[in-house]
Amino acid sequence: MNSSEEIISILQEEIESYDTRTQRSETGVVLEIGDGIATVYGLDKAVYGELVEFDTGARGIVLNLERDCVGIVLLGAETGLHEGSVVRRTGRAADVGVGDALIGRTVDALGTPIDGLGPIETTETRPIEHEASGVISREPVNVPLQTGILAIDAMVPIGRGQRELIIGDRQTGKTAIAVDTILNQKGQDVICIYVAIGQKASTIAKLRGTLAQHGAMDYTIIVSSPASDPAPLQYIAPYAGTAMGEYFMSQGKDVLIVYDDLSKHAVAYRTLSLLLHRSPGREAYPGDVFYLHSRLLERSCRLTKEYGGGSMTALPIIETQAGDVSAYIPTNVISITDGQIYLESDLFFSGMRPAVNVGLSVSRVGGAAQTKAIKKTAGTLRIDLARFRELEVFTQFSSDLDAATQQALDHGKRLMEILKQPLYQPKPVNRMVVILYIATGGLLSDVPLDRVRTFTEEFTDAFAAAKPEVMDEIAQTGALSGAAAEVIRTELAAYKEQVSAQWQQ
Repeated sequence: MNSSEEIISILQEEIESYDTRTQRSETGVVLEIGDGIATVYGLDKAVYGELVEFDTGARGIVLNLERDCVGIVLLGAETGLHEGSVVRRTGRAADVGVGDALIGRTVDALGTPIDGLGPIETTETRPIEHEASGVISREPVNVPLQTGILAIDAMVPIGRGQRELIIGDRQTGKTAIAVDTILNQKGQDVICIYVAIGQKASTIAKLRGTLAQHGAMDYTIIVSSPASDPAPLQYIAPYAGTAMGEYFMSQGKDVLIVYDDLSKHAVAYRTLSLLLHRSPGREAYPGDVFYLHSRLLERSCRLTKEYGGGSMTALPIIETQAGDVSAYIPTNVISITDGQIYLESDLFFSGMRPAVNVGLSVSRVGGAAQTKAIKKTAGTLRIDLARFRELEVFTQFSSDLDAATQQALDHGKRLMEILKQPLYQPKPVNRMVVILYIATGGLLSDVPLDRVRTFTEEFTDAFAAAKPEVMDEIAQTGALSGAAAEVIRTELAAYKEQVSAQWQQ
């Protein structure tokens, strides 16, 4: 090969290798920055929800598309950014790392670990915003997701793939219900995701300690965006948690996700919207605040086998002001979800824990998401309690009651007692069935009212020790046979004889 041919071949190689190194990127410059919002000129082809990078390494999401500029919310500090800073498009939607490595960890809204346990190696990412599954890919919700809380599993049952709102005033036990439900998933093959939005960091740390103490962190992910985080991170936190859940759902697994709480999420979105100069509407929320939560909660469902066969059950939490469920955000989320568990302050302060108002709480899935045994034993519970509430109001000024009214009142008081449940002590299904059977059947009428709770707990312990085969049968079949019911009656009569001497003392 002569020298001219060598030169030509070298030049060809250089040209080819140079072509592979070329990259086209669209850049813009910051016109204005402040309060976590950057107004950028030059990103003409940017799309809504796209991730962009600043020259300092900070990232942001495009949320406003205007004729001459775009509005970008910063996912981090503004340090080093100023007018004239360069912004580059990434060409991809904002995403988060997903995978099994997240289980047992506490991460921020971007999926970065914040628990001091080292980096998280995820091999896959999913966009935080994703279109909800269509009707064809969904299964009916008919598999129960047990909360372990007697009042809920008996009267407001939750199914896998359902969206059940937990609503009530501040300090009425909303988070406690969600935590009990997470604790009850131990051994149930359900992955739990707890999204904390706008809470104190100390509260989130305490909750993690509670979950770890009960062994629940083995199957739980905590996505934390505390009150100290900027509004953009609080805004994307629930979407990031949902993306993590969708990964497991696509693998055919069951997921429980708790959003605590969406009231603070709406406030974070309102902050962003006002800073982006969007028109304020009712209560200063932007007009699309309904869509904010509908596109989030609609992603929870139960998929058919062809589409993965998994499910994601959502427990969104909403905080009301003075019990006002007709406010803007509460009514929005009530209309999106498949029912609500309403917690009442008056019940809470009167010692009824959990303070579930049976009259205002409802599950639109109903008995389809209940085991046969609970459906059978809890059949009359809601009606009996409603009757008790009505009689209680009607008779509070009357001293002379007929025998039937007195009996209904006594029965109602005993039902209220068995529905009281200590914190972080969820009950397995077979224990619930035994308690419901003896309570709704009127078999506790001769037990002194102040001893009803202790008596039912101690009897259930004794019954489980004496007749483990009956407890196993209820747990495995989910049904209460006539023979099993007869054994419960016989054992109850014998147990009453043993303890009746104590009642007389």
